[in-house]
Amino acid sequence: MRLTVDGVSRAFGGVYAVRDVSLTVEPGELRAVIGPNGAGKSTLFALIGGQLAPDTGSVALDGEPVERLPAHRRAARGVGIVFQAARTFHGMTALENVMVGAHATTRSGFLSAALRLPGHHREERHIRHRALACLDRTGLAAWAHRPAEELPLGQQRALQLARALCGEPRLLLLDEPASGLRAAEREHLATLIAGLRAEGRTILLVEHDVAFVMRLADRITVLDLGRVIAEGAPAEVRADPRVIAAYLGPTAENSEIKTDPAMVRPPAPRSGDRGVHP
Repeated sequence: MRLTVDGVSRAFGGVYAVRDVSLTVEPGELRAVIGPNGAGKSTLFALIGGQLAPDTGSVALDGEPVERLPAHRRAARGVGIVFQAARTFHGMTALENVMVGAHATTRSGFLSAALRLPGHHREERHIRHRALACLDRTGLAAWAHRPAEELPLGQQRALQLARALCGEPRLLLLDEPASGLRAAEREHLATLIAGLRAEGRTILLVEHDVAFVMRLADRITVLDLGRVIAEGAPAEVRADPRVIAAYLGPTAENSEIKTDPAMVRPPAPRSGDRGVHP
């Protein structure tokens, strides 16, 4: 799926949080958006995910405008979202939480499941099987029948990813997924995301952890004060004077984000070269 954001702006009380931002995420690309606190990352994420509507500009999925569609309508079109804040349904097991993620994309939907309408049982078996597979993939198989609220933060973040994957999204939106995680949890999450990208999944990653982004992204868009100030491959962005001044700081060359070149993802081949299709 191709994501196209064209000239979007959003103001609150006369102050622009995002102003004239444009970016295109090609099918199979992992695009990261970074920037300092207050740069507009969260607002841009909400404009793309459907939690907010832009004042001006457009958001399109495979060329179809969706900027006026609510989040659940975008989910039905193949958009999966993982939020920074853990969003679990308390009183439900991890498996039940993941199954919820599939109902937006099924023919009968959540209402039919609640009312036990014809065809519900057959579809519910299929969803359960899919949810178990997603839990296994994210390393949560052993937690399937445990209450979701009992999971530690790292597992709750993985649970949200499993729930998003259960909806079989073609575009995955990740909002600071590494925030608050321990080193081992970040490593596990990075491995999961890299695997999804290798499958040709289109991913937009909004993140504050620069080292995490540098090892995963094909291309990076940098925001500052609501505007795009740089865009390019990880190595290009890391060396951009505007990025260093606005975000990384004057000591960036000596900081931990100046990682071994092997940790920076090289430019991705074109989608056609990888056999990836929208």
